[in-house]
Amino acid sequence: MPTNPDREPRRIRLTTDGPALIEGPVEVVTPDGRTIHSDRVVVALCLCRRSSNYPLCDTSHRKHRRHEP
Repeated sequence: MPTNPDREPRRIRLTTDGPALIEGPVEVVTPDGRTIHSDRVVVALCLCRRSSNYPLCDTSHRKHRRHEP
């Protein structure tokens, strides 16, 4: 994918036990070829695969917290 030197890079913030937060707007291409368009300022992508709206986060990860010893 070529880069455009005139554009600011997108910032992706990885969270602990939560989603990846991506500055929008974004287009997300899923493994089955669907393209999801989002004009939101920040888009949360699910990393735990528990979301019923996968690949977008629906906060399902909050119900299944990992307990560190």
